[in-house]
Amino acid sequence: MAGHLKPLPLFFWSTASGREPVREWLNELPLKDRKVIGRDIANVQFGWPIGLPLCRSLKGGLWEVRSSLPSKREARVLFGFCEGELIALHGLVKKSQATPEADLKLARQRLKEFLA
Repeated sequence: MAGHLKPLPLFFWSTASGREPVREWLNELPLKDRKVIGRDIANVQFGWPIGLPLCRSLKGGLWEVRSSLPSKREARVLFGFCEGELIALHGLVKKSQATPEADLKLARQRLKEFLA
């Protein structure tokens, strides 16, 4: 059933030293961009499972939240879904149509570490 009364919990992947790269990336963005991404993530949290145009499977347990920013750029937050929780793994502002393979590889590695 789409549309939860309570949002799914969102966690940020963290390094062994406690850094949260996705949170750091978000904090570096302009406020207007952060608000759009935050709203889009909240829509996923409250509406899971949700599809295009907001959310898309990248296969292998990896998903993306697709945000069109006021700065006329496209942002993606790559996340995993595990045991009723969303795990933000990687964030990027797209510079081309396709998501760069290096970004996908990084997110998949983080998901693998999280699930280990």
